[in-house]
Amino acid sequence: MVEVRAERASRTKRVRVIGVGPGDPSMVTVEALEAMRSVEFFVVSDKSPRGGMPDPLVAARGRLLDVHLGHEPAVARIEDPARERRPERTGTQAEYEAAVEAWHEARSMAYEEALLAYEGDAGFLVWGDPAFYDSTIRILERVARRGSLELKIDVIAGISSVQLLAARHRIVLHEVGQPLHVTTGRRLREAVAQGQDNIVVMLNRVIDLPGLDDWQIWWGGNLGNPSEELVAGRVADVMPEIEAARARARVAAGWVMDIYLLRAPDAPAAVEA
Repeated sequence: MVEVRAERASRTKRVRVIGVGPGDPSMVTVEALEAMRSVEFFVVSDKSPRGGMPDPLVAARGRLLDVHLGHEPAVARIEDPARERRPERTGTQAEYEAAVEAWHEARSMAYEEALLAYEGDAGFLVWGDPAFYDSTIRILERVARRGSLELKIDVIAGISSVQLLAARHRIVLHEVGQPLHVTTGRRLREAVAQGQDNIVVMLNRVIDLPGLDDWQIWWGGNLGNPSEELVAGRVADVMPEIEAARARARVAAGWVMDIYLLRAPDAPAAVEA
């Protein structure tokens, strides 16, 4: 358990950060299921624009709760603060980090308001595993530091898209004794320049692989969902197929979250299960 104590806390609240896997209700662990059933309410961020289409990820979380709880739980739905994404404002790493910092601060204030508004233990449902490129733990720590709440934070591990990518393609992500580098699409070129030759890439707005035509790629989109797509092969040969699969996944689900393994042509080959 990670415990964060606020020096001037006036209230104590248990918060459970629950990894719920990539979306398939059958991939929720028994521990996560028990945690979901132990809380009095859930905090959910809604990214749907005002007057726009409903956030499909909010609906997906709702389906998970319907399947596993058998009743409609209390949900504190917050309007997710706008985040600066324009390339001209986030082009450098410093600009990107400043944009994320502002977004985290705004989100933490919204989380704090929701936590103060409801009595009892709170649950946050996190896609995959909270350890991989998710801000929930950091934002809750920020809430605790402000001092209006004393938070006792539980983190429940979930099945990640990293694991599911390997399982779906029936591969081991690394050869015996070899390293695995995990990064974001934004920092892929940096990883390649550093000499990384076995790379899992997450958080992809686009897939841009210049100079990597001969690398092997194992790609998955919307893993663990009905809109799941898989493609594997030499980069230059399968990129059109990947783009078509991304488009199908977005149309089917209203969103696309993808991940892929890249391996240099002279790196150890993936091992079939």
